[in-house]
Amino acid sequence: MKNVILSAIAVMAFGFANAQEVKYGVKGGLNLSNLSGDTDGMDLKSKFGFHAGGFVEIKFSEKFALQPELLYSTQGTRFDDLEVNGYKTKTCFNLDYINVPVMFKYFAAEKFFIEAGPQIGFLTSAKARVKIDELNIDNKEDIKDNFESIDFGLNFGAGYEFTENIFASARYNLGLSNIAKTEADDDSKVHNGVFSLSVGYKF
Repeated sequence: MKNVILSAIAVMAFGFANAQEVKYGVKGGLNLSNLSGDTDGMDLKSKFGFHAGGFVEIKFSEKFALQPELLYSTQGTRFDDLEVNGYKTKTCFNLDYINVPVMFKYFAAEKFFIEAGPQIGFLTSAKARVKIDELNIDNKEDIKDNFESIDFGLNFGAGYEFTENIFASARYNLGLSNIAKTEADDDSKVHNGVFSLSVGYKF
């Protein structure tokens, strides 16, 4: 963990030292998230969420840039029609993260770019919402103790700059680390997966 943070700081410091242009901006948009891995055959479905935050674009040349970001992101999954004591339930896992992606951008054309880079996420909240319509039940429960507090992943995406200030992008976050807390004899793994659509403004 310490090495990852130090490496990220070193990369950003190098970027600022060698930058030809630095721009700050804000961005936000929609998430479509799910969980994958050892899910006991449950039919997990994607859920909608959102992300919002800021970034710094450190441009080295017309073609290459480094973009560290700080984003609040709502993620998770849902599953319907799970039977509990003979009743069908609707369950939603709501996982909230502070994500820190560090994206390497390549401008393949004047306004079109592709990007890739690592991401570290810090879990701020995890809640389960369970609904049983037949019993008129709608309960929420804190499940943060069931999930790891840190998540690592890789991002891949592309975007288009409509003007010098306004852009849109699409990105997929592939979760690499196991986010489920398990017992010593349990080797099951669960990973985040998030597809995002963003719009942003560079100052």
